Amino acid sequence: MPASILVVEDEPAIQELIAINLEHAGHSVLRARDAEQAGHMVREVLPDVVLLDWMLPGQSGIAFARTLRDDERTRRVPIIMLTARGAESDKVAGLESGADDYITKPFSPRELVARVKAVLRRRSPQLTDEAVEIGGLKLDPGTHRVSANRSVLNLGPTEFRLLHFMMTHPERVHSRTQLLDHVWGDHVFVEERTVDVHIRRLRKSLEETGHDRLIQTVRGSGYRLAATG
Repeated sequence: MPASILVVEDEPAIQELIAINLEHAGHSVLRARDAEQAGHMVREVLPDVVLLDWMLPGQSGIAFARTLRDDERTRRVPIIMLTARGAESDKVAGLESGADDYITKPFSPRELVARVKAVLRRRSPQLTDEAVEIGGLKLDPGTHRVSANRSVLNLGPTEFRLLHFMMTHPERVHSRTQLLDHVWGDHVFVEERTVDVHIRRLRKSLEETGHDRLIQTVRGSGYRLAATG
């Protein structure tokens, strides 16, 4: 599935090259020339991944990475550091600042897209196109199909995203606020009760094959998808 990627790079030619290749891979790209502009963008819309150049005018990429990690809202956003610094000590410094991965310039567009895919798989599996299956219930983001017991189930777009997120994070309890942030987006302002409505719709769609039992209510906390029936 396409991801929203913020590219923080002050060299226009490099920024353009990165953006074009990510867009060709199906992703949505936001662009910032420095940490200040990136900070404003992150406050407006939370990206799925941040590609962050080490050497930026003003605040450095290292310092901005620490800022993102210190904020509860951005703490879990994957960060890939881009830099011409190739020494082991520099890589360690980048990773210790909170980066999830590190790419040394020059790098191939193919490597960049692969690294983005890998970090999404680790940190945000709901944003990949890999099929997931739990208890005989299978969801395929590539074909946008949900099936079970040889039957294709009909889900609305929001129920599909909700199920995908929960299936890629099984056994975890998610509050309504967390589900709103991950499924609807933290820039979309809807009531928490909206989650309850879509959970009911999702359960109704799964009743036919008995998989509605996988969606569990955790009183006072939120919802969980059980890894087994």
